[in-house]
Amino acid sequence: QVQLVESGGGMVQAGGSLRLSCAASGRTPSNYAMAWFRQPPGKVREFVAAINWDGNRSYVTDSVKARFTISRDNAKNTMYLQMLNLKPEDTAVYYCAADPNFEKMLVTVRFDSWGQGTRVTVFS
Repeated sequence: QVQLVESGGGMVQAGGSLRLSCAASGRTPSNYAMAWFRQPPGKVREFVAAINWDGNRSYVTDSVKARFTISRDNAKNTMYLQMLNLKPEDTAVYYCAADPNFEKMLVTVRFDSWGQGTRVTVFS
């Protein structure tokens, strides 16, 4: 199993930017696909973006595709989510997850490896 720790959240004015990081450790993190999910206040957890083990496949949900970029640096065992032009509706706790199966990350939230989350608050 992979251990995950998110960082980089905070409070930002609408139109601002943040870069979230997810540091992985444990069982060969570079063998795992990784993904970002978010849970807005009072809502269910939702998929944001995923990237496969070597970074050559990625997918970002349509609602944020023009503003969010997912990447990873396997030398640092870290995945990133660059968020630009943030909007109040991006306010959520952002979680990272890891799984050996990239396609699975696009269709479920049932994973063994989750981080503790990092909170993003966007104010207008």
